[in-house]
Amino acid sequence: MIHSNITIFHPAVFVLLGIPGLEAYHTWLSVPLCLMYVTAVFGNSILIVVIITERSLHEPMYFFLSMLAITDILLSTTTVPKALAIFWLHAHNIAFDACVTQVFFVHTMFVGESAILLAMAFDRFVAICAPLRYTTVLTWRMVGRIALAIVIRSVCIIFPVIFLLKRLPFCQTNIIPHSYCEHIGVARLACADITVNIWYGFSVPIVMVIMDVILIAVSYSLILRAVFRLPSQDARRKALSTCGSHLCVILMFYVPSFFTLLTHRFGRNIPRHVHILLANLYVVVPPMLNPIVYGVKTKQIREGVVHWFLDIKTQCCSSSLG
Repeated sequence: MIHSNITIFHPAVFVLLGIPGLEAYHTWLSVPLCLMYVTAVFGNSILIVVIITERSLHEPMYFFLSMLAITDILLSTTTVPKALAIFWLHAHNIAFDACVTQVFFVHTMFVGESAILLAMAFDRFVAICAPLRYTTVLTWRMVGRIALAIVIRSVCIIFPVIFLLKRLPFCQTNIIPHSYCEHIGVARLACADITVNIWYGFSVPIVMVIMDVILIAVSYSLILRAVFRLPSQDARRKALSTCGSHLCVILMFYVPSFFTLLTHRFGRNIPRHVHILLANLYVVVPPMLNPIVYGVKTKQIREGVVHWFLDIKTQCCSSSLG
């Protein structure tokens, strides 16, 4: 029961503190954060453009990769610009609806990226374990259905969070000790029982992501078994090279996310600023590294990027001569 002497309100704005305990270093922390964000947006944008313009990359694997790049841009753009505004302009205020919107997009991108990685694992499974059936199984119609299922699943899982937050009455404080809004952090400001928020916020998305991890692990165990049965060493090397970039991206996504989740849930002795710093790095480091990993380890993308830059150079030279 809520006592009558507690003022209950739905605040017009929340106040984001940034990284409490490291206020003196906000300006210094903003520099690498900004550079990583620019690199992430630039690298993923180039990846998307190259996949669209290069006909040789019009395959299901690269379609899913472009979805991953879009998700990375959205994830980092949802959080980093506001963090930089806090660090540089001391723009701590965020409207209640904008905060809820940020919560929705952050968690939707997280669940969506996990589903995209599962789709990419399925693509590699079919390509390596059943290569003769690849074009009949992964038709563009099927790829479109998978993409639509990823979007619908991600939105449906996180959409209830909006109502779970809006139903809560808030009292006493509207200060969030973070650089962006996240579900449980906002819910803890409420002066009501948030058991449903905690159970739904932790259990439903995590159960779905754990299911994705299990299916990815099963896929790659079958892929590795098929790879090591290949008679040609060159074929094994090519197959492992193709899967290597995907495995690197999987590890870069899941290891930091589970580490952040576990330290947030059980690491009560870890200082708050460490949690928040890790949360900020999580939304920008994997998006920054993903296009670099695929650009370095995937020959077709390297060639596509080189061809794209050569086309731009040729067009620039032609326009200057004209």
